[in-house]
Amino acid sequence: MKIALGTVQFGLEYGVANTKGRVPEETAQDILGLARELGVDTLDTAAAYGTSEEVLGRTGVDAFKVISKVPPGTEHLEKPANWVKRCIDQSLSNLRCDSLYGLLLHRPLDLLQSNGRELYDALVDIKRQGWAEKIGISVYGPDDLEKLAAFDFDLVQAPMNILDRRLKNSGWLEKLSKQGTEVHIRSAFLQGLLLMPAAQRPEYFKPWRSLFTEYDAWVAVQQLTPLQACLGYLNGHPEINKIVVGVDTPEQLREIVSAAKTPTPTVPDNIQTSDLNLINPGLWAL
Repeated sequence: MKIALGTVQFGLEYGVANTKGRVPEETAQDILGLARELGVDTLDTAAAYGTSEEVLGRTGVDAFKVISKVPPGTEHLEKPANWVKRCIDQSLSNLRCDSLYGLLLHRPLDLLQSNGRELYDALVDIKRQGWAEKIGISVYGPDDLEKLAAFDFDLVQAPMNILDRRLKNSGWLEKLSKQGTEVHIRSAFLQGLLLMPAAQRPEYFKPWRSLFTEYDAWVAVQQLTPLQACLGYLNGHPEINKIVVGVDTPEQLREIVSAAKTPTPTVPDNIQTSDLNLINPGLWAL
């Protein structure tokens, strides 16, 4: 099962297509119960995701591989080992578990600061102590990977989708796979933007209307749903180990797991862009 469950919605209001706010805890419990039934075995969370870790801890995560992230802590980085240890202690307490499957840096470019090697060594020590099976980073794109090529990571989380193919085009997707690094893809739906009907896309995205017109037309010609198209595109890359998706209801998770089984034909090269103002949600002026 390539699908991993992202849980930011359990702790925060998240996503351009989100009209319901934070997922109620009772619904989160139902989603996790269905995830177990469907064979989804990996959860992605972070200290920065509001109350997500606490919600997961109250629900129980024994059946899952849990990945969390060390939040940015520049003010603490004069003593990286203390900061990382304090962060994982808090995460394990919130999650009510003894260890994580993965511990990632939420702001990996902290490794380029003067004490970056100490920060990396602190992660390695967490792994050595058995508090996390794998260590790694969550990046915004292949440029981050270029800057951090001197470090070895067990797991890398990065954005990739039909419109944003930088990870593949840069050669980093293949490189990571060949060196044995586990690759988890996020932003499969670009915060839900790629699943929205054209009429519902916010005004901000009008400059890319022609790109979306081509995308919508291709999906229609292939007789796919946008969900099938997005997941099928990523599933077609064997180098990808997990596709991290967030849901608001159990029904959405069931639909995603079903759609992930649909093969997708080759996506035309013209349905992509490197314009960060579109493919990096952090830059959206909504």
